[in-house]
Amino acid sequence: MPKFNWEARTKTGGTQKGVIEASTVEMVEAQLKKYGFSNITIKAQSTGISFKLPSFGGGKIETKDLVIFTRQFATMIDSGLPLVQCLDILASQQENKNFQDILYKVKESVESGSTFADALAKHPKAFDQLFVNLVAAGEIGGILDTILNRLAAYIEKAMKLKKQIKGAMVYPITIMSIAVVVVGVILVFVIPTFAKMFADFGGELPLPTKIVIAISSFLSKYILVLIGAFYGIVWLIKKYYSTSIGQKNIDRWALKAPIAGPLIRKVSVAKFTRTLGTMVSSGVPIMDGLEIVAKTAGNKIVEEAIYSVRQAISEGKTMAEPLAACGVFPPMVVQMIAVGEATGAMDAMLNKIADFYDDEVDDAVSAMTAMMEPLLMVFLGTTVGGLVIAMYLPIFKLAGTVAS
Repeated sequence: MPKFNWEARTKTGGTQKGVIEASTVEMVEAQLKKYGFSNITIKAQSTGISFKLPSFGGGKIETKDLVIFTRQFATMIDSGLPLVQCLDILASQQENKNFQDILYKVKESVESGSTFADALAKHPKAFDQLFVNLVAAGEIGGILDTILNRLAAYIEKAMKLKKQIKGAMVYPITIMSIAVVVVGVILVFVIPTFAKMFADFGGELPLPTKIVIAISSFLSKYILVLIGAFYGIVWLIKKYYSTSIGQKNIDRWALKAPIAGPLIRKVSVAKFTRTLGTMVSSGVPIMDGLEIVAKTAGNKIVEEAIYSVRQAISEGKTMAEPLAACGVFPPMVVQMIAVGEATGAMDAMLNKIADFYDDEVDDAVSAMTAMMEPLLMVFLGTTVGGLVIAMYLPIFKLAGTVAS
């Protein structure tokens, strides 16, 4: 079925764009008029030859798709369009087929009498508990458009934070991978040629050369065993991490790690305060918000700390007391939350903390990257240069003997 790009004016005077699949231009115009649009402009998409690769990710819902959907949905709700019609328009213009199917199913559920939040809850792979609970709060309070805008802003900031962490890891992983490949090729394929040549020359080899040849000989014989052992260790670590005790021990070590530990702690604080602040400001009860935040913490130690806070609040204590007792959150965070509780501006204080720690994470990532760049280059240069020098030492020694 052909696709048509459309642009039209909403009831409130705004402009809306999209893509609709239909048989004719007349059908597109009739559908848009039914939704209350005016001044409609429709253009058929070009039908050039294209090749689409099959999807191997099981139709994954990208965060970017979710942000765009949430932003557009908020705009359309604010423009006065009915909920079902918004879902129909957004589903028809969705390029991700898996997400499109989910949106059509959500629309069918709403049409059959379900609330929007209940319809979203049936698809947890696309809409998590945070999304569903905030939408439920928006429906109850009659501020769904405001809630959706807050959700979009939250998802965008969470996506930015995730990209920062991934970006910081790309460079060192790339350099280390190149170093391992280069050193492996030299030791397995190049060094044996030199070793054979030195054996033909005879004579005593320098100690560095002997060490490098011994390492090369060991790798040549046991490289498959070493690769198997590496994957075996990775599997054992994953298996251990899948247990409750293993996850707790590894997450505790991660928080105390020399370089990554402070960064992980800052990320955890930023995520905790941003998520809880968004939920509290949207009208979600603090107990429900803490439970959802704990489940999405990503670190067992932080999760247990949040659950301890929730338990303390249920017993009538303030939020700041158990936060200070758990030892996970910095004193500044605890003090700011205490001020937020005392002044009744908890949501604003949590968002301020989140903004501050977003900047802290950005600075920490930049500093870590700047520090690791020269260290990695020194490591790579020293390793490869050391191998080359070790192999040329006997040649220099032989040249000196001949010259004398």
